[in-house]
This record gives sequence, C-alpha cells and structure tokens, in this order.
Amino acid sequence: MTINTKNMVPITEANQNFSRVARLVDENGSAIIMKNNVPRYVILEFSRLEQDAEAENADVLTVSRKLMAKNREAYEALSK
Repeated sequence: MTINTKNMVPITEANQNFSRVARLVDENGSAIIMKNNVPRYVILEFSRLEQDAEAENADVLTVSRKLMAKNREAYEALSK
C-alpha cells in the first residue's frame, strides 16, 4: 500500500477531530492514523475494502491455476 503523507493524522488529532479524518477518507479513499510517529491504523471506505478483498481472491485463484498447470503431472500422480 502506498502511503500519501497528506493522509497521515496523529492519533490525538483523530480522537479530537474525527470529522477531519472522515473528510480525508472521503477525498482520498483512506487515512493513516499515526501513534508515536508510526503508522498504526488505516481507515478505508467500506467499498474500497470490498474491492481489495475481491482483488486478493482473484490473485489467489490466478496463482492456484498457474501452480496447478505447472505441476499437473504431480497432481495427477497424487490423485491415483
């Protein structure tokens, strides 16, 4: 994940001004909450979370198909 420094918010500010964090998410799709100057939390739009999960599932299926094609003989031998 690429982190945009404009989306970083200290945890104390996020606690005191959550509406600013929500606006950042609306404008940029995510916000990073910093705790002790270290990225600690990510806030995403719910629709983006769903899209990322679908993409990960597609990636897993693609890798699985490639592995099965590459090792077809081994899978056929194991199935006997």
